[in-house]
Amino acid sequence: MTKSLELLWLDSIDARDRGDIAEALDLAKKVVEQDEDHCEAWMAIAQLTLPQKSRGRQVMPDLVQSAKALSALKKVVELDPHHPTAWELGGTLIVDHLGMLELGLEWWQQRHLVSPNEIVPVIEQMSIFVRLGDFKSCDERLEMLTDGSMEIPPNKEVEARIFRVRNLVEKARKFEEKRSFRPQNEKDEGWEAIRRMRKRKPISETFFLLTFVFPIVFMLGTTAMIFLGSSGMGTAMVFALIILSYFVISHLSMGLLQSLNRHAFDLDRALDVEATVGKACIPDTIRGSKLYDAVISKRLPAFRERLALIASSEERVPAKWSLAVPF
Repeated sequence: MTKSLELLWLDSIDARDRGDIAEALDLAKKVVEQDEDHCEAWMAIAQLTLPQKSRGRQVMPDLVQSAKALSALKKVVELDPHHPTAWELGGTLIVDHLGMLELGLEWWQQRHLVSPNEIVPVIEQMSIFVRLGDFKSCDERLEMLTDGSMEIPPNKEVEARIFRVRNLVEKARKFEEKRSFRPQNEKDEGWEAIRRMRKRKPISETFFLLTFVFPIVFMLGTTAMIFLGSSGMGTAMVFALIILSYFVISHLSMGLLQSLNRHAFDLDRALDVEATVGKACIPDTIRGSKLYDAVISKRLPAFRERLALIASSEERVPAKWSLAVPF
């Protein structure tokens, strides 16, 4: 006897509560076979398709899992345009796991049209523009957050988030004011720096602190101890000076670390362009190098799988490619 739609859905929920993910997923699929407009079942399919936590840790999805989950989430937002969890999870899969930044812009633009006063879609679009160096489009979105065109209620947390985003944009703009890397142009001077450094891993923040910041702080502390450390109060002042010096020098020297790792940041952008366009732009002499392996190792499994497929296709990013902005 065929079970009713309601019983199938309840059985799916029960199986999920028992930890039987495979059965819960199978039953949820049977639900949408009977009712294609069952929004909750589609959301369950998206969530159950993704890996569950293992020993308290979240396992990252592979390419197939990410694609299947995204397909279900598209159905969820079609049925319920005001489903915030579906929008957020879909955006994460599109941008972070699949690296499809143009699709990410479109995804968050659709969310913005549904909820024009929500700041998350605008901020997510700005983060994509920063990654690809499109500061003109970024400024247009930043203006929306500050010119009163969006009805944002007074909220200290929201104001702080907007302030942090503005600072992030300004730092990125300053970092690229002398040269903005365009990986689709094989003659861009950034490629020469990447070629020179391809046999070296980028400098880690820990190594930079140990070899640059700590020695300076140590010398300042030693000097201060000579002049102030003869008393208990002086020792306390030296200790406070060391802590203050560490945070100040660390903050001020991050720009130097970024400059030293400029080639790694440029290669990271090349990865974004490849994943966005679905075609390759990284030379074979760089792919597989120590630098390349170090940079791509920081990306998620689905992203790395997509990049491998793109590289094997041997299709090249058009030299005149530019980001499609959906507004």
